[in-house]
Amino acid sequence: MSNVMSNVMQNTRYGKSVRRAAVATVSAATAALLLTACGPGDDGSGTTAAPTAAPTVAPTAAPTSAPGAAGTVPSGTAPAPTKAGAPSTGAPSASGTAAPACAAGDLKVDAHQAKQRPEGTGLGAAIVAFTNSSAHPCTVQGFPTVAGAANGSPDHNAPLTVTHSGAAAPVRLAPSGKAWLKLTFVQVQGEADGYCVSGATPVAYPTLVLGLPGAGAHQVALNDGLFAECDNKVTTTALLATSPS
Repeated sequence: MSNVMSNVMQNTRYGKSVRRAAVATVSAATAALLLTACGPGDDGSGTTAAPTAAPTVAPTAAPTSAPGAAGTVPSGTAPAPTKAGAPSTGAPSASGTAAPACAAGDLKVDAHQAKQRPEGTGLGAAIVAFTNSSAHPCTVQGFPTVAGAANGSPDHNAPLTVTHSGAAAPVRLAPSGKAWLKLTFVQVQGEADGYCVSGATPVAYPTLVLGLPGAGAHQVALNDGLFAECDNKVTTTALLATSPS
């Protein structure tokens, strides 16, 4: 009997010790949770500040582009990175740039009778060709001035009244490329020395001096005759990219 009572008393003391240990464990866990809940925003009074809600950002819709539109990026696709120093796609290429105007020294000139010319004693019409003798492309454009001259005396000339035919446009000459123009004179009529319908005296010039806009003056002789004309008049085309007949 005494042994039974002794065991009961020991069990009672052991149960109280277990309960005290459990309470101590719970208290420690509760304190740890409270310490964890406290943050830098506590005011020291034991009250924890309410957490600030994180700002919300409305999602931005991805840009959309019309199908086939140039220079646009499809929806949801990031544009490809551009390398530093790379030319833009809209930059003109070197082949697209305009060639400079031809200088007087860039051009060589020759002339021959035109296949299609008025009938009569006088020449009537001539084809003049300008060849780019330089090593670089250049451009000619416009209508020439025209003057009659003797051989080797371009500064002593007789300016002719010039009538323009057609429209002028730039002609780009590659090295060895050519531009042409056609001169049509007031025709000398009749036989032998001929005559002018107006009654003026016909004139035969050994050479002509042609002034090109921005490209100097050029003296040229026909390779098959003289420049015979009446009334000091001439009709000329602009510089052309193809040879007239």
